[in-house]
Amino acid sequence: MNPFRSSWFQRYQLGSLLLLAVLLAVVLPLSLDVFRLNLVGKYLSYAFVAVGLVMLWGYGGVLSLGQGVFFGLGGYAMAMFLKLEASDPVSTKIQSTPGIPDFMDWNQLTALPAFWEPFKSLPFALAAVIAVPTLLAWLIGFAMFKRRVGGVYFAIITQAVALIVTVLIIGQQGYTGGVNGITDLKTLLGWDTRTYSAKLVLYYVCVALLLGAIVLCRWVQTRKLGTLLLAMRDKEDRVRFSGYDVANFKVFVFCLAAALSGIGGALFTLQVGFMSPSFVGIVPSIEMVIYAAVGGRMSLVGAVYGTLLVNAGKTLFSETFPDLWLFLMAALFIGVTMAFPMGLTGLWEAHVKPRLASRRRAAPVPAEPPVPASPTPAALPKGVREQGA
Repeated sequence: MNPFRSSWFQRYQLGSLLLLAVLLAVVLPLSLDVFRLNLVGKYLSYAFVAVGLVMLWGYGGVLSLGQGVFFGLGGYAMAMFLKLEASDPVSTKIQSTPGIPDFMDWNQLTALPAFWEPFKSLPFALAAVIAVPTLLAWLIGFAMFKRRVGGVYFAIITQAVALIVTVLIIGQQGYTGGVNGITDLKTLLGWDTRTYSAKLVLYYVCVALLLGAIVLCRWVQTRKLGTLLLAMRDKEDRVRFSGYDVANFKVFVFCLAAALSGIGGALFTLQVGFMSPSFVGIVPSIEMVIYAAVGGRMSLVGAVYGTLLVNAGKTLFSETFPDLWLFLMAALFIGVTMAFPMGLTGLWEAHVKPRLASRRRAAPVPAEPPVPASPTPAALPKGVREQGA
C-alpha cells in the first residue's frame, strides 16, 4: 500500500469512527426518548461481543460459537456485587437469614458462600468482569490451540462449553439464582440506576467504552500483531514455518475477545438490572456471531452497525408482528448473508466506494493559468541591454 493510499485509508477509518461517535453520542440521544435510548444501550453492550468477534473471527480466523459464556460471566460478576449491595440486613430483614440474597434464602442457605464474599468490593467485581472471562478463555484456548484444534472442531467445542456453563448455572440455583438468574438490581454504591438520569449516564458510559474498545482493537490491527493475525488466518502453516508460535497468537486474540465480551455483559447488567443464563447459552452465542456477520466480520465499526440493525429489527418485528417476528428475523438473516456475504461493510466496499472513486476520477481538473514568458534581451530597453552587456 503506497503512502498516499495508506493516508487515505487512515482518514477513512477515522472518519467512519467519528461518524459512529456522532451518531451514538449526539443523534440518538436527541432523537429518542429515555426508554428507547436504554434499549440502544442494551444493544451496544452486545456490540462489545461483535467487536471482539471481528478480531477473533475476521482477523484471527477462529470462529467461536460460545461468546455468550464470556458475556454472561462478566454480567454475573457485576450482578453479584449489585445483589450483595441490595441484600443488606435491613432490606432483607423479613428473610429467614437476613443479609444474603433472596434466592439463597429461598433455597435454604443459611450463610453467604465463600466465593461470594469478595464480590462485596466494587474494585474486585470490576476486576473480575475482565479477569474471569479472560482466565476461562486462556484455559480453553491453551488446551485447544496448543493441540492444534481449530476450525469447525473448535466451534463445536465452544458450543459445548456454552451448554455446560448454562446447565451448571441453572443447576446451582442456590448459588446463582437458577433459571431466573440474579434479578432486582437497583443501586450502584447507593446510586439508583433506575432513574432517567442514571440510564442516560450509563448509556454514555457504554458509548465511551465501546469507542475505546474499537480504538484499542484498531491499534492492534495496525501493529505487527495485526499483520501476523491476518497472515495466520490465510496461511497458518507458513506463519508457523517462519518461526512464530501460532497457538500463542490464537490464545491472545481469544482472550481479547473474551475480555471485551465480559465488559459488555457488565454494562448489560447495569443498564437492564438483571442477568440470567438465557444470555449464556448456544442461541445467544450464535446471535452474537450474526451481529458480526451482518455488519461485516472485517470491520470494527461495521460490527456495531450490524448489532444495532439486527436488534432494532428484532424489536420492531416483535412489536409489530408478534406472531411472525421470528420468521421475519430469519428472512433478514438469510437475505443479508445471501445478498451481501461480507455484510454491510462489503456492500460499502463493493458498491458505494467504487462509485465515489469513479466520480472523483471523472471530476474535471481545473486548468492551470498560463505562465508568463520571461522577456527576451531584444525586448529590453536599449540602456538595459548595454548595462547587462
